[in-house]
Amino acid sequence: MAFTIPLPSPRSPFGGEGVARWYEHELGWATAQEGAGGPVELLTGLRFDALELPAAAGYAVLRRLGGRWPVALAGRRMRLLVAAGAADELPGLLDWLDWGGIALDLVALGAGDRMTAPVPPGWSGSGSPDAVSWLRPPEPGREVEPTLPAMAAVAGGVGAPCLVRLVDAAASECHRVRLLGAYRAQRLASS
Repeated sequence: MAFTIPLPSPRSPFGGEGVARWYEHELGWATAQEGAGGPVELLTGLRFDALELPAAAGYAVLRRLGGRWPVALAGRRMRLLVAAGAADELPGLLDWLDWGGIALDLVALGAGDRMTAPVPPGWSGSGSPDAVSWLRPPEPGREVEPTLPAMAAVAGGVGAPCLVRLVDAAASECHRVRLLGAYRAQRLASS
């Protein structure tokens, strides 16, 4: 008769402390965590801001603009990382692009806001469909700012569109997704 001693599973580096350490040390991004078991959050407005929109609209924006800047996916929402300060520009840009006053499901996270930290690239995380993950992860060792969409095209910002082009594409796609949703709801109601 063989006697086996049950061994505990190895600790996953995905615990909150490991995630926060990865973001702080590998990328230099500020993090916060409410309580010991709460999710790690990334502080926006310091190194980057984020445009949050429906994932369907986000995928269409990525097809239209290409690029390689960081993009996170959280369930049915997508977060496009943009240069710090861009969140403050969103209302004025929408007005200037003639999207002001139109209900768009487009939100900017900037100074004082937070977003749930996606599972770091290469780490195995929760299999939940609502888990936050990187669709396009940031690259450790590279400064984030030159590669993020900003107000003017940035020299050396490989694959980073101007913030104006990004906001215009995001507004168009958010509006398209909203209209398609209304059309589908109307068809269901009439059938």
